Amino acid sequence: MRNRLIHQIPRSFVVITLLFPCFALAQSAAPEPKPVQHEFVIKNFKTESGAVLPEARVVYGTLGTLNASGDNVVLLPSHYMADMNGYAWLIGAGKALDPGHLFLVASELFGNGRSSSPSNMPEPFHGAKFPITTIRDNVNAVHALLDSLHVKHLRAVIGFSMGAQQAFQWAVSYPDYMDRIVATSGTAKTYGHGIVRLEGQIAAITADPAFNGGDYTVEPARGISAFGMVWAGWLFSQEWWRQELWRSAPAFGKTFDEVLEHFRSNFIPGADANNLILQMRTWEKHDVGGTPPFHGDVEAALRSIKVPVLYMPSETDLYFPVTDARYEARFIPHCTVAVIPSLWGHVAGAGFTPEDNKFINDHVAAFIAAQ
Repeated sequence: MRNRLIHQIPRSFVVITLLFPCFALAQSAAPEPKPVQHEFVIKNFKTESGAVLPEARVVYGTLGTLNASGDNVVLLPSHYMADMNGYAWLIGAGKALDPGHLFLVASELFGNGRSSSPSNMPEPFHGAKFPITTIRDNVNAVHALLDSLHVKHLRAVIGFSMGAQQAFQWAVSYPDYMDRIVATSGTAKTYGHGIVRLEGQIAAITADPAFNGGDYTVEPARGISAFGMVWAGWLFSQEWWRQELWRSAPAFGKTFDEVLEHFRSNFIPGADANNLILQMRTWEKHDVGGTPPFHGDVEAALRSIKVPVLYMPSETDLYFPVTDARYEARFIPHCTVAVIPSLWGHVAGAGFTPEDNKFINDHVAAFIAAQ
């Protein structure tokens, strides 16, 4: 296993800011601290599927300095197709996570095009032959990464969406490794309705003849366009669409037709179809109940969580409904539920609007400061 500092400009993207350029513009008023990018390599990494990757690469970023006692580390695991910059809305002086006091580690999921992915893995695991990796695979890889940095304990794990999935898995797989976790717009298991949604989005890509079972030489543009339209129907609340709240985000477009075209043609710029599908498979297979020794019992797995949990669902999230969060919270011994009061659906959990941003930052700051 080895760590490597990476100096090249990332060729991937931050999904929250590239999907929503208006968000990036809103956040650019003040200079943001930028993470330093690194790469960690694990030799002969065995996945839950049984496949062994000769070299599994985890790209990650760091901000701040590890203190002498090693007790100021916060882990920020990435969300869908995101990179190490995906938590800028939480980071900086005056925000919940100040790198002047904390050492922040932002890890990137397998399949994002930068960490080991179908698009960058050599044979025999290139393209559609890349094995499905689970949330537990990702958590175990990052645990090895942290060990290489001599990090023995975390102040917190904080995650949005698939990052929230990882936060819950950390609390189950390594119950004594952190002081607390925060989960925004994400659950400890992907339930049936979420799997149906993801399968619809996968089907949109694979229905394009150019996809060719994943063995394509040119990206299946029509399939990716259809995927973007299906995704857009779930991303925001129904009330968001009825009230035409897209008008408050000019980068989406000035008319409804322009908004549709934005999602149809520019949803995730430069995305690779096999990468998109891999991370959706990772998403839909997530279930902390699958962790040994719980044998599929999600309620028992949740009861095993020892640390305090700040659970922050969006009240209008269609990906991770607030009812799923309330169900799970019943079984977590030390759980505070703070529902984000927003019409912005799933992206409320990433502090998309100033109101959502303040709500999350205030709650996370207070939670992290608590003893």
